[in-house]
Amino acid sequence: MIFLELVLQNFGPYAGRQIINLNPNTDEDSRPIILLGGMNGGGKTTLMDAIRLTLYGQRAQCSTRGSLSYGDFLSQCVNSKIKPNEDTRIELLFENIENNKLVRYRIVRSWKKDPKDGKDNLGILEKNDEWPSGLVETWDNYIENILPLGISNLFLFDGEQVKELAEQETPPPIVVEAIRGLLGLELADRLAVDLEILVNRKRKESANTQDLANLEEIETRLTQQQADYQATDEKFKTIENQLKELENQQREAFDKFISEGGKIAAERNQLELQQEAKAVEIEQVRQSMSELAADVLPLALISNLLAQVQTQGEKEFHHQQVQLARDLLIERDQRLLTWLNQSEISSTEVDKIQSFLTQDVDSLYAKFLQTEAPWLLADEETLSQLDNLIYHLRNSQISAQQQLAIIKNKEEEIITLERQVQTAAAPEDYQKLRDAVEEAQNQVAEARANYETTRRHLAELETNIAKSKKELSTYTVENIKQKNNEHIINSAAKVQETLKIFRDRLTLRKLNKLEEEVKNCFLYLLHKSDLVHRIAIDTKTFSLSLYDLNGKPVPKHRLSAGEKQLLAIAFLWGLAKVSGRRLPVAIDTPLGRLDSSHRSNLVERYFPAASHQVILLSTDTEIGKTEVEKLRENEAIAHEYLLEYNSSTRQTTIQTGYFW
Repeated sequence: MIFLELVLQNFGPYAGRQIINLNPNTDEDSRPIILLGGMNGGGKTTLMDAIRLTLYGQRAQCSTRGSLSYGDFLSQCVNSKIKPNEDTRIELLFENIENNKLVRYRIVRSWKKDPKDGKDNLGILEKNDEWPSGLVETWDNYIENILPLGISNLFLFDGEQVKELAEQETPPPIVVEAIRGLLGLELADRLAVDLEILVNRKRKESANTQDLANLEEIETRLTQQQADYQATDEKFKTIENQLKELENQQREAFDKFISEGGKIAAERNQLELQQEAKAVEIEQVRQSMSELAADVLPLALISNLLAQVQTQGEKEFHHQQVQLARDLLIERDQRLLTWLNQSEISSTEVDKIQSFLTQDVDSLYAKFLQTEAPWLLADEETLSQLDNLIYHLRNSQISAQQQLAIIKNKEEEIITLERQVQTAAAPEDYQKLRDAVEEAQNQVAEARANYETTRRHLAELETNIAKSKKELSTYTVENIKQKNNEHIINSAAKVQETLKIFRDRLTLRKLNKLEEEVKNCFLYLLHKSDLVHRIAIDTKTFSLSLYDLNGKPVPKHRLSAGEKQLLAIAFLWGLAKVSGRRLPVAIDTPLGRLDSSHRSNLVERYFPAASHQVILLSTDTEIGKTEVEKLRENEAIAHEYLLEYNSSTRQTTIQTGYFW
C-alpha cells in the first residue's frame, strides 16, 4: 500500500484546496521519505488527523476529538474563514496490490459546517477517478483487511505516543490493542464468542418451553449485567481520569502554596523561635569572650614583646648555666694544681698544665657564651611563670577565634531565617493558599472515594456475570438431555479449552519473534551495543524487560530519556516488521528528547528503513539543517514541504521546500 496524494479543502487551518504529493516513486528513482516541516501549532497534527479521518471516518482516533460526538468533531474541523454553504473536503489517493493487480482508490469525505445527521459524505473512486466504486457500503470491512484500525497505530504514530510508550512500564491500551491484532488474538477471541453463540443456540433448540423460558431469563439477566458492566467500566475510566486530573490540581495547589510562601508562613512561629534561640546562643558566646577579655587575652596586644622577653630570659638562663659551669671547672682545676704541687712533678710542668687548663676554660667559656651581658636578670621561677602565661595566652587566642567563628555562623543562620520569614505570605494570602490546598485535598478525597466505590461495584458486577454464566452452564448440564446438542456443547467446551491453549502458544511463538526483532531494532538504533543482550516481553501485559550480557535485569530507569524513546521506537518498528504488512509509516514530531548521537542514528538508520514510504512531520528543531542535509546526501527524500502558518489569519498554506 502506498499513499499517492492527500487533498485538503477548508480542513482545519488549511483554507481553499491544497494538494500534497505523497508518491515516493519519482521519475528518477524511489526515495522513501516525504518530509513536511512546520512550527508547533502550524497544522502538522492536522495532517495526521486528515489521513486517519479519511481512512476510518467516525472510527478514527484523531488527536483533537476527545469526547466530542462525530458530528461536533466534523464541525470543529471546518476552516473558520469559509462561508456556511461551502464544503469541507478531504481526499486520500492510494494504490494497493489486489489479486496480483495494482489498483488505485481515491477516498473522498465531505461535509458542511453543520453536517447532516452528524455524518460525512463518503465517496470511493477507482480507475483514475473515472468510475464510482461499489465499496462505499462495505468500506469499513475493506480497509480493515488492508490496514486494520488497531494495527494502524503501529504505522501512524506521533511523538506523544512514543513518549507515553517510553515512560510507562506497560504499553498504553492503544498499543496493546495493536499487539493483540498483530498476534491474531482478536481472531481467537472472536471464535470463542462465536462458539458461545452456537452453544446458546443449541441450548434453545434442545430445551422445552419451560427450559426455554428459564434460559431466556438467565440470558436476559446476563445481557443486562454485561451492559451494566460496560457502562460502569466507562464510568470507572472517566472517574479514574478525573481523579488523575484532581491529583494534578492538588499538586499544583501545593506547589503554589510552597512557592508563594505559604509553608513558611505556617512555620513563621517556629522560625522566629529559632531566631531567638540563635540570638541567645550568640549572647552566651559573647559572654564567654568577655570572660576571656577579663583574663589574659589583652596581653595578646603585646605578644611580640612577651616573645622577646621569653627569648631573652632563655639566653640569660643559658648564660647563668655557662657561668656556673666555668666556676666549677676553675675549682676543679685549682684542686688538680694543688695536688700536682704536692707531687714529684716539676714546677715547670705544673706551670704548663696550669696554662693549658686556664686556656681550655677560657676557650670553652668563649665558645658557649656568645651572648650579650644579662640585663633582664629574671630567676628560673619567673621564667617558668612567663612560659605558662604565654601558653595560656595562645589557648585563649585559639578559643577566641573559635568563638568568633561560632558567632559569625550563628549570625548568618539568623540572616537566613530572617529572609525565610520575609518571604512568608501575608496572613490573608496564606489563608487563601491554605484554603486552595484544603479544597484540592477534599476534592481528591471525594474523587478517590468515588473511584473506590465504582471499582468495587465493577468487581461485584464481574462476579455476578461469572455467576450467571456458571448458572447458565449448570442449567444446561442438568436440564438439556438431547445427546446431539449435548455433544455439540461438550465439544464446544473442549474447543474453547483447545483454543485457549492455541492462543497461549501462538502468543508465545509470536512474542519470541517479536522479542528478537525489537532487540535487533534497538541495538541498530543505539550507539551502545553492549547495553542490552536480550529483551523479554510479558505474555499478559506486553511490558518489556531488558537483560545484559550476564543475564541480569537492566532497569528501565537506568536508561536515559533518549534511550527510552529509542526503545519505544524500536518496539513499534519491531511490531511493524513482525506484522508482515507492507504499509506506509507516518510519524509526527519524531525526535522528541533525543541527544545528537541518538538523533543521528534515528535519521540515518530508522527513517530510510522504516518502510517503503515514510511521512515525517517535524519542526525545525527536530529535523534541523544537519539532519535534512544528511537525508538529502543519502538520497532518501522524495518530496519536501513547508507548512507556513500565518498567525494573523490563523491559516496554513503548503509550500514546496523545507526550512533550509
